[in-house]
Amino acid sequence: MTDADFSTLNGLPVACLGGGVIGASWATLFAACGCRVTVYDPADGAGEAIAAYAARAWPSLQALGVAKTEAPPEVPVVAAPEDAVEGARFIQESAPERIEIKHDLYRRVEPALAPDAVVASSASGLTVTEMQGGWKDPARFVLGHPFNPPHLIPLVEVMGNERTEESALTAAEAFYAACGKTTIRVNKEVPGHVANRLQAALWREAVSLVQNGVASVEDVDRAIWAGPGLRWAAMGPHMLFGLGAGEAGMAEFCRRYAPSFHRWWESLDDGVTLDEETAKALADGVAAEMGGRSTSEMMAERDRLILGFLKAAQRG
Repeated sequence: MTDADFSTLNGLPVACLGGGVIGASWATLFAACGCRVTVYDPADGAGEAIAAYAARAWPSLQALGVAKTEAPPEVPVVAAPEDAVEGARFIQESAPERIEIKHDLYRRVEPALAPDAVVASSASGLTVTEMQGGWKDPARFVLGHPFNPPHLIPLVEVMGNERTEESALTAAEAFYAACGKTTIRVNKEVPGHVANRLQAALWREAVSLVQNGVASVEDVDRAIWAGPGLRWAAMGPHMLFGLGAGEAGMAEFCRRYAPSFHRWWESLDDGVTLDEETAKALADGVAAEMGGRSTSEMMAERDRLILGFLKAAQRG
């Protein structure tokens, strides 16, 4: 198998460092794709929690045609990260987002890694440069940031820098593609990478609309899922706006609507903070929107809808 050859995942040794919500979701996806997965997580009861997560997620992966077995395989959970990465070709790290924890983890696993192994971090709030401080040689270390839950949401943001081997980046992209993921290459380090910055910008304005009494929490949410959110699930904003001007395309859209967008941008609120009062207003609004349904019920509803969108996209 060459460095970036992940055309066959069946039996491929893969490790997950961290078995929380993100790590368990990754482990479930990799197992569904036929990988031989080993998880490192020091928490008591981690094995049971991961097995329970896999059991809940498996029907969705079956419906998407990813999981080919009736039940998820047993995924071993080990107490030492060195044991988890031994012989692994791909390692997905999803440890807590504390730099000292990640650095300690990297120092422990680096001597045990196969020479051609790729280590990808799920980190959303830390940069590649910051995390490279835990490595003697970070050439095979990349960012592989998913969107939650990773076993359903296709996006993975892949990034390295001048200390990263290009072959590690292309290998990571090949592995994720073999797992059915959609990758983007992040070319420059910025806080939050790409997708989190986009959703942060949208949420800042959503919070502002609530703070300023323009609309309730529920109606702001409704404005997204019943409006542009449906279009965004099909195509990104640049393509959609380009199509909005018909055959004339994006240049005409910009010419036609620049005054409107400039006015809107100038009125956007850049002073939003999640202070105690705002957090309470948002929490109360979300509770009202849930209408007495439990968090687990809402999560199941979220995943059911996402699964429906993905199946529709497959048919398309």
